[in-house]
Amino acid sequence: MNKNKNIMEQKFCQSCGMPLTEEVLGTNADGSKNEDYCMYCYKDGKFLQECTMDQMIEHCAQFVGEVNKGLPQPITKEEYIGQMKMYFPHLKRWRKELTINDVAPVENPVLAGVYDLIAKMADTLPVTYISSVDEEGFPCTKAMLSPRVRKGIKTFYFTTNTFSLRVAHYKANPKASIYFCDADGFKGMMLRGTMVVLTDAKSKEMIWRDGDEQYYPGGVTDPNYCVLKFTASDGRFYSDFYPRSFVIE
Repeated sequence: MNKNKNIMEQKFCQSCGMPLTEEVLGTNADGSKNEDYCMYCYKDGKFLQECTMDQMIEHCAQFVGEVNKGLPQPITKEEYIGQMKMYFPHLKRWRKELTINDVAPVENPVLAGVYDLIAKMADTLPVTYISSVDEEGFPCTKAMLSPRVRKGIKTFYFTTNTFSLRVAHYKANPKASIYFCDADGFKGMMLRGTMVVLTDAKSKEMIWRDGDEQYYPGGVTDPNYCVLKFTASDGRFYSDFYPRSFVIE
């Protein structure tokens, strides 16, 4: 028997990040144990502290002394805060908070400038990296020309060959991601979502450009010319040495 199967996976509070054990689990409204949050953050189906992610980080930072007891090398309060800023955006409580509306201004200071950054990178960078999932479940990434059309920060349209391997992947499995990289500015933006293959005349005409004949000799009706429509659901970006995850409504 594999002994690893008997070892319970370590879980962490999805609010403050502390390790969870049966003794410190929070409780739901019906009194049952909640497996996502600790008793110091969640009780009777409610959060005990109404706070922002940054306020929670500042609160947790005061316990750096306790954290250091379990570390081979102690860290400073500032280092601990930096680590939490990297980690907390992945926690369930704060992942829900970080939401971008596709049309409304972003009010959350944690995501300040993200909408504009996505739009700028999509509109100005010459190359976009798109990923698909192959028949064996492996991710496959390819460099593409930047999207021809962008609608907000949720929908992007690309040109490609109908008979390409990428199209075959998306027809079998629409799960996809696109990635924008500003190497000079040390910024990266990954969006997750779904990719749909469009072959209707309206979609093909919408993103057709003069000069595309060099790729598709048959013109806009060339059977080897089609449109990839990517719809984003969530994403993650890296800027100023600080990654952030977000959901797009």
